Formats: sequence, C-alpha cells, structure tokens
Amino acid sequence: MQITILAVGKKMPSWVEMGVATYQQRLPREYRLRLLEIAQSRDNEASKRVQAEGKQLLAKVGADDLVIALNVIGKSWSTEKLAENLQEWQSDSRRLSVLIGGPDGLSDDCLQRAQLQWSLSALTLPHPLVRVILLEQLYRAHSILINHPYHRA
Repeated sequence: MQITILAVGKKMPSWVEMGVATYQQRLPREYRLRLLEIAQSRDNEASKRVQAEGKQLLAKVGADDLVIALNVIGKSWSTEKLAENLQEWQSDSRRLSVLIGGPDGLSDDCLQRAQLQWSLSALTLPHPLVRVILLEQLYRAHSILINHPYHRA
C-alpha cells in the first residue's frame, strides 16, 4: 500500500521534521509512505489562497487514489476504527492520499474529491503538528494490527 501525505507548507520547524522522521522510520516499508509538501499561497485573499493550494494538492492526487481530507468537521475515528480502516485500505489496491490544508483549510474542490473526511480533533490544530499526529496515529493503528505493545504503552 502506498500512503501519500499531501500537505500545505514547507520549511517546517525542526521538531516537526524530527517527529515526522521518527514515525516514518517506525512504519513498515510496505506502507511506502511519502510526504509531499506544497508551498503556501502568498495571495492576500484567504479564499484565493485556499483555491490555489487546493489546485496544487489535487494535481498530485492520482485519478484512482482513495482520498482522505483532514477536516475539523469530518468524521472522528477511534484508534481502533482507524486500525480497521487501515486493514481495509491495505487489502485495497488503490493508493491512499491524505490531504492536509494550510492555515486557511482545504478548498471545496479538495473536500469534494475526497471519499472520506476525517477529523483528528474538534480542536483547531496547527497544521505542522497535524503531520506528526497523523503519522503517530497511523503507527499506533499499525501496532494494533500486528499486536505490538505500543498501543497499550
């Protein structure tokens, strides 16, 4: 299974890069994890920024990809439910693309393209932190699937 995380924002703080690298190393190679970053739009108008960023994100999504948009108003999953989903996605031959918007969120086009909208929290999270949380939760879900003690620690 290939998992591509498409995120708005480059030049993350070192703590984000360290967190991402830690969980990238922990996830098994068969997940073929990729993190693709796009630059934040510099337009003065928020709606135009979101539209421009959305076009860049969607340009990197494959036609047959299963797309998950991270969205505060999306569906909330327990870690156990994420593990179930991860197992299902592993048996599916499609690539998985997870979209992380910038400070202004994701465009309507991104939300419409997504088959699933997932909320990591009802809280507003800083978009750099979302990368680390997402990867940690994928690793935790994987640990459940292989009965690794990490989930219970």
